[in-house]
Amino acid sequence: MGSVCAPNPSPLPGAQKGREYVTNPMDDAIVTMEQVGGRTLRTAAWRLDMPSDHLPVLFFNGIGANIEAVAPLAAALPERGFLMFDMPGTGESPDPLIPYNPFTMSWTAAELLGKYGLDEVDVMGVSWGGAMAQHFALQHPKRTRRLTLIATTPGMLMVPGNPAAFTKMADPRRYIDPEFMNEHFATLYGGVDRDGASHQKDSHIGRLKPPSPRGYMYQLMCMMGWTSLPALPFMKKETLIMMGEDDQIVPVINGRILKAMIPNSRLVTFAGGGHLFLLTHADESVAAIREFLDAPETAKEAKRAAA
Repeated sequence: MGSVCAPNPSPLPGAQKGREYVTNPMDDAIVTMEQVGGRTLRTAAWRLDMPSDHLPVLFFNGIGANIEAVAPLAAALPERGFLMFDMPGTGESPDPLIPYNPFTMSWTAAELLGKYGLDEVDVMGVSWGGAMAQHFALQHPKRTRRLTLIATTPGMLMVPGNPAAFTKMADPRRYIDPEFMNEHFATLYGGVDRDGASHQKDSHIGRLKPPSPRGYMYQLMCMMGWTSLPALPFMKKETLIMMGEDDQIVPVINGRILKAMIPNSRLVTFAGGGHLFLLTHADESVAAIREFLDAPETAKEAKRAAA
C-alpha cells in the first residue's frame, strides 16, 4: 500500500473540536492494579465489557508517559474497547525490582490480555511504545490482528532526530515545569505553534506524571541494542505507520524505513505534525486510525485466519 499525506489542519477549530472528547478521558476508564507475571501494573480499561463489532486495542505508551497522556485517544474511539497500562516505574505502577526487555514485557502484556479474557487485539504504540508494539506483534502474532505504529522507529537502527530535542528530552523538568515546557515545546516536539498555544500545553503537560528515576532508566535500558529491522520483512500483519513531517525526535524518514521493510504496510504523514501530532492533529489522526482498523478483511488476513 502507498503513502498518504494528511492535510494540515486549521489550528484552533480542530483543537477545540478535539477537546470536546478529551475533557475527562479517564471518566469512563476502569483503573485497577493488576498482578501480572510478578509485576504490579496500573491498568486502564475502556469499554471491554461493551458489546462491539470491533476488536479492542492494546496500546503501548511512549517512554516515561503515564496512561493519562494518551487517554484522549481511548475516548476518541468510543466504538471499541481499549487497554493500556503504566510501565513499571511510570505513572502509578510501582518501580520494577529487576530490569526487563522487549521479550519479557511482551510476555507480560500477553498475560495481561489473558486476565481480561482477550484472545486477539489490534495493537498500537507511540514512540517508545511503537517499538514495543512491533515486538509484541512479532512475538505474539496469533494475538495481533492489525498493527498501528505512531511516531516510532525500528529501534537502534534509526535515523536520529534533532540533537537539541534529545538534550531537552533528557531534562526531568519537561515533566514538572510548565515554563520549561512552554519555552522548549517547539524544540522538543516540533509541529506546534511557536507561542506554545494553551490547548497544546494543557493537553500534554496537564496529564503528565513524572516517572521514577529507576522506572525511566529501566525503560531506556529495555531497548538498548534492540532493533526490529531484520524481522520486519517477516511481519505478516496489516500495518498503519503514522508520522509527523516536523517531528524533531523521530524524523519522518524512520516511517519511510518501516514502510519499506513491512510488506503489508501503509504510511500516512501529517503536514506540520510534530512528535505529538496524535494530540495536536487529533481529528486527522483518529480518522486515519479508524479508517485503517475498520477496513474490510484482506484476502491474506482471511487466509491466515483459516489456517
